[in-house]
Amino acid sequence: MKATIFDIERNSYVDGPGIRTTVFFKGCNLRCAWCHNPESQSALPQMMFYKNKCTGCGKCKEKCPNHLESCELCGKCTIYCPHDAREICGKEYTVDEVMREILKDKVFYENSGGGVTFSGGECMLQIDFLEEILKACKQNGIHTAVDTAGNVPFECFERILPFTDLFLYDVKCFDSEKHKRYTGAANELILSNLEKLLKTGRSVWVRIPIIPSVNDDEKELQHIRAFLRSCKYPEKVELLPYHAMGEHKYAAIGKEVKMFSVPSEEKMSKLKKIFL
Repeated sequence: MKATIFDIERNSYVDGPGIRTTVFFKGCNLRCAWCHNPESQSALPQMMFYKNKCTGCGKCKEKCPNHLESCELCGKCTIYCPHDAREICGKEYTVDEVMREILKDKVFYENSGGGVTFSGGECMLQIDFLEEILKACKQNGIHTAVDTAGNVPFECFERILPFTDLFLYDVKCFDSEKHKRYTGAANELILSNLEKLLKTGRSVWVRIPIIPSVNDDEKELQHIRAFLRSCKYPEKVELLPYHAMGEHKYAAIGKEVKMFSVPSEEKMSKLKKIFL
């Protein structure tokens, strides 16, 4: 069994408690306008070209079997580029291969109360692999977290509930039309799944990306708070300010980036008080 992974990030402090390894699955069924990992959206491996790193030396064209007229993802251009201007995003891994990476830092998980977080893209789109890797982590005594947007059948949650210690659950917008406009999908399934998940008693952190002009008004967040209070309230609610660190990746995969502003500290402080 294999899954397509586009990154395995060690020593993460932002994807759950303690020191963590975050495994990023490729493929997503949302198209968030502010996505900071646009290379995660396609389920297939793809070539990324960072034009700002390229000096025009021609090594990539020289080594490419097709002279850059077409790409078979053979990787020769990435090997011979002296400036790392080309990179293949996405690689197939077996469960054992991913576990080998995870186990390298087991002592840090144990000392910090950390563990492993499976993210994306949407990791639950590769549910068979996700279930097996979660089982392997639990067999090795490793804390597990699943970072999800929740736009999958609830049966996917039921399959992994016994092996998942924490869910990091994204809520983008409460208004369904607005959600569809900015992510490409309505949110009825997402909110329904969140309500069901909270009722299971599992540890859940709701994470809300704050995007100016999209969901940064108090009314929108008050609707989300009211919804959460109507359910079993999550263990934690995190408000995550929009950042522009992923904007250079859009050009690397040939996509146009939609620009948003970064919310001020004063704005974030005001919005966080809604959930106190």
